[in-house]
Amino acid sequence: MALPSVKQLEAFWWAAQCANFATAAERIHLSISALSKRLTELESAIGQPLFDRSGQKAVLTDTGRRLLPMALQVLDAAAAFERQTADADTLRGHCRFGVGDLSALTWLPALVALARRTHPELVLEPYVNVGGVLEQRLADGELDFAVIAGRSSRSELVSRAIGDARFEWVAAPALIAAPRSRASRPAQAKPTVPELLRHHPLVTLPADAGTTRLLDDWLLTHKAGVEQSIVCNSWAAVAGMIGAGVGVGFLPAGWAARLKLHRIGARSPLRPLQYAFQWRRGDNRGLLANMREMVASTIDFAHAPCIGKG
Repeated sequence: MALPSVKQLEAFWWAAQCANFATAAERIHLSISALSKRLTELESAIGQPLFDRSGQKAVLTDTGRRLLPMALQVLDAAAAFERQTADADTLRGHCRFGVGDLSALTWLPALVALARRTHPELVLEPYVNVGGVLEQRLADGELDFAVIAGRSSRSELVSRAIGDARFEWVAAPALIAAPRSRASRPAQAKPTVPELLRHHPLVTLPADAGTTRLLDDWLLTHKAGVEQSIVCNSWAAVAGMIGAGVGVGFLPAGWAARLKLHRIGARSPLRPLQYAFQWRRGDNRGLLANMREMVASTIDFAHAPCIGKG
């Protein structure tokens, strides 16, 4: 029996990890026909089929499931050999990963800059979307990893806590003064968040955002209601509308000073939102360990972007 090549095993591993052969071919920069050719050659070499192609989607055979962990061991050994014979500290190739809108606005530029300095031969491809989409694309093999709010409930994904975002209620200066004419309180007293929400819209993210549970818990704990709300799927737009005095909302701690907003409700803060570094179970490439370390050293949601008021 001819020994399988590393390239054939690479094609096998990605074909097994991804939702379809087209995605697998894209991940290792091959045409679908070239990927299929390597799989056929591998199956001929071992004398058994690795995929059942009789249905609408190719699925691993019993032989394929049994050999997949061994293929990964060979690929890991090949990667370790390459690291030992080249610059051990330099990553190469492509890394496609996912982050949410808040990450993209805050720490993502620092991560990319760090990776460019320390691993100039590594090509990064960030993809920005909501957590549910990122998890699906990660499970389908379209992403190497993702940084998402909360832990994944998917059995095929592994989650490791990587950082948290802390939020504070904020409002434009004009909104802080407005309710005083409606309530009998000393002129120097600031309105509470529930009072502001009775008179002004809540500017917030959609219901599928990671912060929704934080908001619901806070409203329930403080017996507060929302008379009206303005929903937008962009943190930058939410911050801009709050800055323009459209309504009240919460932003990452540290943004208020940069955006010249008033902090409110300091005695009744929202709880932190935990973020996790997620990757596919069984994917033990050194690339992921290195990227996890770089994310841990750069993740910082307090860095406020330049958002104009208008």
